[in-house]
Amino acid sequence: MSSPATATRPSLVSRALAHLDWRSNIIYIAFVVVFVLFAIFLGNDGFLSPNNMLNIVRQTATISIMAVAMTFVIATAEIDLSVGSVAGLASVVTAMATAQFGLVPGILAGLLAGAVIGAVNGGLVALLKIPSFLVTLGMLGLAAGVSQWITASAPQPISDRLYVLIFGGGDFGPVPGLLVWTVVAVAVGWLVMNRTGYGRRVLATGGNPTAAAYTGINTARIKFTVLLTSGVAAALAGMLYAGRLESGRFQWGQGDELTVIAAVILGGTSLFGGRGAIIGTLFGSLFMGLVNNGLILAGLDVAQQQVVRGAIIIAAVALSRKK
Repeated sequence: MSSPATATRPSLVSRALAHLDWRSNIIYIAFVVVFVLFAIFLGNDGFLSPNNMLNIVRQTATISIMAVAMTFVIATAEIDLSVGSVAGLASVVTAMATAQFGLVPGILAGLLAGAVIGAVNGGLVALLKIPSFLVTLGMLGLAAGVSQWITASAPQPISDRLYVLIFGGGDFGPVPGLLVWTVVAVAVGWLVMNRTGYGRRVLATGGNPTAAAYTGINTARIKFTVLLTSGVAAALAGMLYAGRLESGRFQWGQGDELTVIAAVILGGTSLFGGRGAIIGTLFGSLFMGLVNNGLILAGLDVAQQQVVRGAIIIAAVALSRKK
């Protein structure tokens, strides 16, 4: 005959499982499962080597930085489809300005390019109430066209060694510079989202904009600033592409918008707004990089990799839910 303590144990366990928010934590489960599977089946192909682990970090750094800013955008129930094209534009603007005017003007020019596009996106969404999907979809094509036009489709080399060292091409001792940029971006994003009034206003705007407006929150300003920040973060990512690959090209960042959005949604941020998870976003980005790396080591061709990535994006949207 079971004791009362034994009799209540199943109910306690079932109650704990019922309260487990598995949708918000699925990225951590998926990350561990995929990592273990790749370690088992691709261990002999160098998957677990320190160099390969660092390569995953380097390859996902730009995605992680854009995804941190995208977390704020999606938490307000908006979206930014232009980040990949903005990254490419910023990379060529930076390369051209650095070659013509020097390091500091080149850096400022790249950031300014992202800020201008982010401000245009934010103004059209916040002030004219145009859906962000349409605004940023149009800006995706506009930014890509401008970057291809001003370069005549030619790569713009970067010969400034200090720029390359700072923006992704160098290491600080044993630590890759891109890892430092990622840690800083995630730390700042987490602090702003979880420890400031601005972060609370972002979540309130996405959760219930009408109620947020009644409490005195300027929801239009919040939407403007998150899209402005997204443009600047995308420009920074493009500058890191240029530093790591020592050239600006309009192709840098092409298609990254889908990977960034998938990383954010997989990380636990609600596609419907009102919830944002910066650490989850980081793991979502690393998960996408992990999958890409494993598929390449497994010998899948580009078309097969696209199929898998597309399935992951569909799964991310399917798993997204309202608060």
